[in-house]
Amino acid sequence: MFIHEDDHRIHGKFNQTVTATGRISSTEPNLQNIPARVELGRLIRKVFVPEEGYVFVDADYSQIELRVLAHCSGDAALIEAYREAKDIHRITASQVFHTPFDEVTDLQRRNAKAVNFGIVYGISSFGLSQDLSITRKEAAEYIDRYFETYPGIKKFLDEAVAHAKEQGYVVTLFGRRRPVPELSSSNFMQRSFGERIAMNSPIQGTAADIIKIAMIRVKQRLDREQLKSKLILQVHDELLIEAAADEEEYVKTLLAEEMRHAADLAVTLEVDVQSGKNWFEAH
Repeated sequence: MFIHEDDHRIHGKFNQTVTATGRISSTEPNLQNIPARVELGRLIRKVFVPEEGYVFVDADYSQIELRVLAHCSGDAALIEAYREAKDIHRITASQVFHTPFDEVTDLQRRNAKAVNFGIVYGISSFGLSQDLSITRKEAAEYIDRYFETYPGIKKFLDEAVAHAKEQGYVVTLFGRRRPVPELSSSNFMQRSFGERIAMNSPIQGTAADIIKIAMIRVKQRLDREQLKSKLILQVHDELLIEAAADEEEYVKTLLAEEMRHAADLAVTLEVDVQSGKNWFEAH
């Protein structure tokens, strides 16, 4: 039912205004929901192949939301860590667990990674304790130590919640607003949910804005340079191009350049680019 009668290819629908965060969503079929880390997902991705004489070129932003958080919070330690191009999760583990950088264990790094990404989503000590199978007290200590390490982040998140309570909305870096009516609810759980929205939406929403800007830049440049290659899919922080075989290397460079320059942040936007004969190989 999803195969187009003219070219016998799948043409999904992409929705601009369905998600509250501003991310593009996909339906009929949902092409953004094919996992890459489980066996079935990998097998499904192998089914997606380019036209004869073409390859897939795939580019993915690396840790875009953490990089946006570094910029928006202005936290000197986090910005410095990214500018030194070090392993951000290992740096966080070293500082949160008071362990020399070279002695950080894999478990400490995994736990720090959960805190890094959890903070972006306004995670609670209860939520972190569930994720890491530790006590709530230990989780609270992790979060406290994280905010001691990156005080600018704590200040930014507190101010985001205060702004949302006062104004009734949060704003992305590009000025797009999201109302947060939950903050004025009489229900405690709803208000807590509203606070998490107020913390996360400026970050996730800005990341959504950046990928849309990148899509426009890539499409315009492909058209301007009259290339045969076409942008065919967006999956959250990832863009997929069906590139003519003789344009492959140039398209890799073009994609990385346009995605990196989609926003001028205090830290560099890093992009991982790969290519392959099917979607699985390219990612």
